[in-house]
Amino acid sequence: MNRIIPGTTLKYSEQARDEAFSMISPVLDATGGLTLSQLSKLTGLEGSTIQNWIKRGWVSSTHGKKYSEQQVVRILLINMLRGSMKLDDIAGLMNYVNGDVEDTSDDIIADVKLYNILCRIIFTAEDEGAFAPDTVRRLIKKELSDISQTVSSDAEKLHKSMFAMIMAYRSACLKHEMEKVLSSILNKQN
Repeated sequence: MNRIIPGTTLKYSEQARDEAFSMISPVLDATGGLTLSQLSKLTGLEGSTIQNWIKRGWVSSTHGKKYSEQQVVRILLINMLRGSMKLDDIAGLMNYVNGDVEDTSDDIIADVKLYNILCRIIFTAEDEGAFAPDTVRRLIKKELSDISQTVSSDAEKLHKSMFAMIMAYRSACLKHEMEKVLSSILNKQN
C-alpha cells in the first residue's frame, strides 16, 4: 500500500505515526516558513488554490512571502478533507472547532495537535483495517482522554468534529480508489 501522510504528498514513515507534523516542522524551523512553491509541492495544491483559501479567510494571512506553521497545518487539514467535503463545509467545521482563523485564543485545540491526533487515528484505523463508526469513535475517545484536561468543556464538540473529519478523509480515500478502478474499466473499453 502506498500510504501518504494526510493532506500531503509525503510518503508515510513510522516516524510520522505519532507526530505527523514532525515530518514538516524541521523544514519550517530551518527556513522560517515555506514558500508558496514549497507548500505547493508538499500538498500537491496549485499556488492559486492556496492563495484563494487565504483570500476567503479559511487560512490566516501571510506576513511576507513565507507560510508559517499555523498556515501550513490549516492548509493540510483543509486539503485532507476536500476530497469528500465542500470547502465551505470544511471552513464551517474548522470554525466550529477553532473559531476565528486569525485568533488562536478561541481554539479548543491547536491545529498542529488536532492534525497529529487525526493522523494517529487514521494510521491506527488503517493498520487495524477498521474504519467502522464504533471503532473510530473508540479511537477518538482514547486520544481525547489523553488531553481531556485541556479540552474538558468542549470534548463532545471536538469528538463530533473529529469523527466527521476522519470519516470525510476515509470517504475521500474510498472515492479515489473507486475512481482508479472505474478509470481502468473505462480505459479498457476504448
